[in-house]
Amino acid sequence: MSYFVTVGILLGLSAGVAPGPLLTLVVSETLSGGVGAGVRVALSPLLSDLPIILFAVFFVSQFSEVQILLGAMSILGGFFVFYMGYESLRTEKINDDVLTPDSSKSLFRGVVTNLLNPHPYLFWFSVGAPTISKALSVSIVAPALFLFSFYICLVGAKVALAKLVGRSRNFLQGHAYIYTMRFLGVVLCLFAFTLLGDGFRLLGYLPSLPLLGAI
Repeated sequence: MSYFVTVGILLGLSAGVAPGPLLTLVVSETLSGGVGAGVRVALSPLLSDLPIILFAVFFVSQFSEVQILLGAMSILGGFFVFYMGYESLRTEKINDDVLTPDSSKSLFRGVVTNLLNPHPYLFWFSVGAPTISKALSVSIVAPALFLFSFYICLVGAKVALAKLVGRSRNFLQGHAYIYTMRFLGVVLCLFAFTLLGDGFRLLGYLPSLPLLGAI
């Protein structure tokens, strides 16, 4: 089960600090409305992701016996995670000159931004839901550990960034942020090969290996 905790931490941290619409909103709300506004945006995935997760898990569960489809989804997930890693490796400084005039609806804006962002859908259908399905074959506790570690790191990273931006606007333009993103990019690229391997094994192109989640 430690495998699923590790995966949750890795993916949560990477998603939490990766440049994108939600991170931009965290920064802009923090700059215009203070740390509290940025924190409210950081909490928005806890509301917006639930219907996406439920639908993705339901969809995957309907095809749990179709190895070709699951293999294809795992390969798609591998390429998506590799893309996330590639984007992290290309990270440059983030400009902080995007402001919003009103921070009273920060949480609402965060939820809407996340629902309209294609990345959560791609992630949960190609990576998240298959990981939950695999975790269920190990233990009923394993999916909970994966989700808990994922969201603790996802939300925690964005909350931490909101506080750092509130104290120092130079953080997102400094070397520490860039080096962190590039390190996570390397790790994500390596993890992508695991997903690709799982996909090719499901399609019968590679020999079967013991379930990693049981280690």
